[in-house]
Amino acid sequence: MTIRERTEAQENHTLCGWATLAAASKGRQRSLPDCPNRTCFQRDRDRIIHSKSFRRLSNKTQVFISPEGDHYRARLTHTLEVAQIGRTVARALRLNEDLTEAIALGHDLGHTPFGHAGESALNEVCPEGFRHNEQSLRMVDRIENLNLTWEVRDGIICHTGARKAATPEGRIIHFADRIAYINHDIDDAIRGGLLRHEEIPTQLRTALGETHGKRIDTLVTAMIDYGEKKQQIGMDKAILDAMLELRIFMFERVYTGTAAQADEQKAREMLKSLYIYYYNHPDELPGDYSRLMEEGDSRARVTCDYIACMTDRYSIAAYKRLFIPKSWNKLQE
Repeated sequence: MTIRERTEAQENHTLCGWATLAAASKGRQRSLPDCPNRTCFQRDRDRIIHSKSFRRLSNKTQVFISPEGDHYRARLTHTLEVAQIGRTVARALRLNEDLTEAIALGHDLGHTPFGHAGESALNEVCPEGFRHNEQSLRMVDRIENLNLTWEVRDGIICHTGARKAATPEGRIIHFADRIAYINHDIDDAIRGGLLRHEEIPTQLRTALGETHGKRIDTLVTAMIDYGEKKQQIGMDKAILDAMLELRIFMFERVYTGTAAQADEQKAREMLKSLYIYYYNHPDELPGDYSRLMEEGDSRARVTCDYIACMTDRYSIAAYKRLFIPKSWNKLQE
């Protein structure tokens, strides 16, 4: 018996009846010999961690564009917080922790530079539209060619939007993503002076907790309690309503029309300009992207691929190189 087979047998013995077993995976788009040491979901997790797109998350905006300070979240730290929350819930409910972690680590691989400002810019300028969950799936399928399992791919594309993931592990990440970003964005907003703790509505602080840690604990515990009672992923209505109300509060107070988004329009216009330039100059796209067009992908989609793959600083450097005279760059330095 290989280590993988022993792990699969252990899953069958220890995980709950509604968990997703690695041995029962629907498989990959292209068949692959089994790894003797890792289950298919462990292998997917490792493939994602070693990908270029995962490394780029460290220099992609979460909410605050170019913040001054070392403690603001970037897309990578957000991803790790989602993974931590997801794994805690999966372990408590005896669901597949490896599958949960793989989905969490891959869920935002297709996000643009400058967060949702970049996403909305590409969605506006690209005739085919742009949504980061769809781009994350495209990233692992077409651009990085990771050949992940069906269950991980399903969890990635279903982590946001109306469509529910087919596995309970994928549905965990739908909730873990919201739990993570609502709470860490409160933390960053307070750090940035955009919000004071006492401005959070009293009823929400009472329902969810007075501190960052207590709010996360309340929400995670609610998911665990709900899962144990109903063998489904969710929360009791009172806690879920409080979380959604807190999300609305954050949109009103932080996400729109505040100093947190002071440079958002600049970032949007910059990415639109880059899209238009590279759409009109496809010969300047790197070879990997030219190959996608040769294989039949549209010029609009491949141009989006290239822009979405950029980090914040790479997109700024590209914009300077293409649109700002060199003498002005030297003066700015």
